[in-house]
Amino acid sequence: MRKVLFIVAATLIVASTGFAAGAVEETVPTLNVSVPWSGEELDQFRPVVEAFEQRENVRIRYLTYRAEDLASVLPAQFQAGQTLADVIFMWDWWIRENPQHAIDLSEVWNRHEANIVPPAITTGGKVAGVPFTMVAKPGFWYRESFFDEHGLSEPASWDEFTELLQQIGGISGVQNPIATGNGVGWPITDVTEHFLIAYGGPQLQLDLIDGAVDWQSSRVREVFENRIVPLLEAGAFSDPIEWTQAVELWWTGDYGLYFMGNWITGMVDDAGDLGVFPLPEATAIVTGPDTFFIPQYSDQQELARRFADFLLSEEGQRIRAETGGKLIIRNDIPSSVYPEPDQAVAAVVAGMETTVPDLDDTIGGDWQPTFWDQLKLLWVQPDQLGDVLRRLDQAR
Repeated sequence: MRKVLFIVAATLIVASTGFAAGAVEETVPTLNVSVPWSGEELDQFRPVVEAFEQRENVRIRYLTYRAEDLASVLPAQFQAGQTLADVIFMWDWWIRENPQHAIDLSEVWNRHEANIVPPAITTGGKVAGVPFTMVAKPGFWYRESFFDEHGLSEPASWDEFTELLQQIGGISGVQNPIATGNGVGWPITDVTEHFLIAYGGPQLQLDLIDGAVDWQSSRVREVFENRIVPLLEAGAFSDPIEWTQAVELWWTGDYGLYFMGNWITGMVDDAGDLGVFPLPEATAIVTGPDTFFIPQYSDQQELARRFADFLLSEEGQRIRAETGGKLIIRNDIPSSVYPEPDQAVAAVVAGMETTVPDLDDTIGGDWQPTFWDQLKLLWVQPDQLGDVLRRLDQAR
C-alpha cells in the first residue's frame, strides 16, 4: 500500500472538476470514487478525472478515505449489499482477502496488460483489483540548496553516510540530521524497511513478508543493532513528528534529510530544489501500486468499467505522469514525460537490481498496526529492541 494522507473517517469531499457545483444536469451520470488522497496528491489526480469527465460527459464525485478507515467501514456496507463508492482505492492485501465483493475486471485488464509492469490482483481466475500508479520509496530527500550552502554531498558508503549525518548535526539551527515522520506509524516503517533491504538484502524483506524468518533472528537483529539503533542512540533521527508537519520543518532547515516516498515532490514549494539518494549499499527499494476495485454493489458498474479502462489507457497514464508525484504503471511512455524531480526517482528505480513490495502493507491485518506501534516505541526507547522484536514475532 502506499501509505495514505490522513482524513477523518466518513468525511466526504465533493469535488466536480468538470462541472460547476449546482449546475450539473440531472441526466449527467455521477460516479463516486473513493481515493486515499487530498491536497496536492488529489490535485495531481484531477487532470485525469477532468479528461474522463469531458470525454464521457459525466461527473466524478470524490470521497477521501484512508485505507485504515475503509477496513472498518466496508465490511458492514458490503454485508448490507451497499457501497460508499463505485470505484475504491484500497490496500492490495485487503482486496486479495475480499475478492467476493469485487466485480471481474479481466476484460479491462486484458486490453492493457501487455504494457503494464505491476500485476493485477487475480484470484480464482478473476481480476479483482488493478493498479493505477506506483509509489516508490527511493531514499533520503534533501534540498539541493541546503547541500550547496553547507558543502554537503551524497554519500557513497556507510562511513560517508554517517559522516554526512555528523556534518548536518553540526550545522547551526539543525535539530537532528534526519526528520522522523509519523502518523499512524507508517513513515517509520518505510525507513526501517529501507535499512533492512540495504543491509539484510532484498531477500530478507521477502522472507519477513512470507514468515520464513523471525524478527528475533540474527539476520534481522544485526541490521537493527549495527545500523538503526546506533543512529537512534546518537540522535541522528528526530523523535516522531506528524509527517506532514515534518515536511514543513525539514523544508525550513530544522532537519537535513527526510526519508519519504516519491509523493513528496508534490508537497514542497519548489520541487526543482529536491535531491534524493538511497542508502549506499541498497540494491533494491520498495515500490507499491495504488490499486483499485469496483464493488459488485455499485449501480454504475458499466461507467466504472469505462473509468477503469481510461485510468489504464495510454492517454490516462500520460496525463497522470505529466502532473508528477507518482510513477505510472505503463512501460510504453518515456520517463521524459515526468516533471524533473520524478525523473530523478525513476532513475533511482532504474538503478536498482530489483524492487520489493512494502512489508507491512503486504502482510496487513492486525499485525500492521503492531509493527507501527513497536517501531514508534523503538524510536524513543532504542534500548527496548529485544522486546520490540519479540512482540513482532508474537503478533505474527
